Amino acid sequence: MRSRPAAAAAQAIGAEPAGKLEPGLYVVATPIGNLGDLSRRALATLAAVDAVVCEDSRVTGLLLHRFGIDRPMLVYNDHTAARLRPELIDRLRRGGALALVSDAGTPTISDPGYRLVKEAHEAGVPVRAVPGPCAPIAALSIAGLPTDRFLFAGFLPPRRDARRRALADLRSVPVTLLLLERGTRLADLLADAAEILGDRPAAIARELTKLHEELRRGRLAELAAAATAAPPPKGEIVVVIGPPEEPAAEIGERAVETALLEASARLPPGRAAREVAAVTGRPAEELYRRLVELGRARRGGRP
Repeated sequence: MRSRPAAAAAQAIGAEPAGKLEPGLYVVATPIGNLGDLSRRALATLAAVDAVVCEDSRVTGLLLHRFGIDRPMLVYNDHTAARLRPELIDRLRRGGALALVSDAGTPTISDPGYRLVKEAHEAGVPVRAVPGPCAPIAALSIAGLPTDRFLFAGFLPPRRDARRRALADLRSVPVTLLLLERGTRLADLLADAAEILGDRPAAIARELTKLHEELRRGRLAELAAAATAAPPPKGEIVVVIGPPEEPAAEIGERAVETALLEASARLPPGRAAREVAAVTGRPAEELYRRLVELGRARRGGRP
């Protein structure tokens, strides 16, 4: 039986009835930090379903308690999903109304909920979206990077070799990239991205919608250096990386050589090659070899 605050929440908006909902699976987005982002429709839905399917009953329990909602919770995560899914599908087929939530944000985005949604569809069960906060989209909206085409790649593999292979696969994709990462691996991700994707414009978003919300913008190499020098930030972070930049207008060989020699007078050869690569759009490896050849030529061919 719902509490009075829950009944009031269910009546807050006419989008959902105050009584029993139509049968089906309701995919309900919850706040990523600021509780004020929980929509009235989400409140009404959570108050009216038969049960709430959640990742962690402690996290979701606090949210429900905060809004005076008393609903049964069923823990559905990587450890319980395979066992619990048939039971949930059976309840839905018999006319149940269940809400699927994640710990924060939009369910099924980098969590096991998508399998439940898939099997609900296969069982002929209605699936309805109750949209709201989503950390990757929130970060993209404030990053100041192209938004017309983007790719959400989630968490890349934690091991360095696998992560670098994943980045290599993304290198030629002409869109803005959205990645998730834990603070302890942020510096490594940024360094690998700068080397493999090139020194693209990027943004790091953390603590979104919270008191200490932070957005840092810059080039990947600059952000990687700053992350390496600072203590690892806490929590999960959204990394937004701009698409491959349009190559600069074709620059003649003489101009390229002049730029390489000027840069090499200030920087080690590798960094000089990367600096000129960022300006000319040419591969840094090619420019490094050219710089070595120029050095030999200036020394009269001696190694």
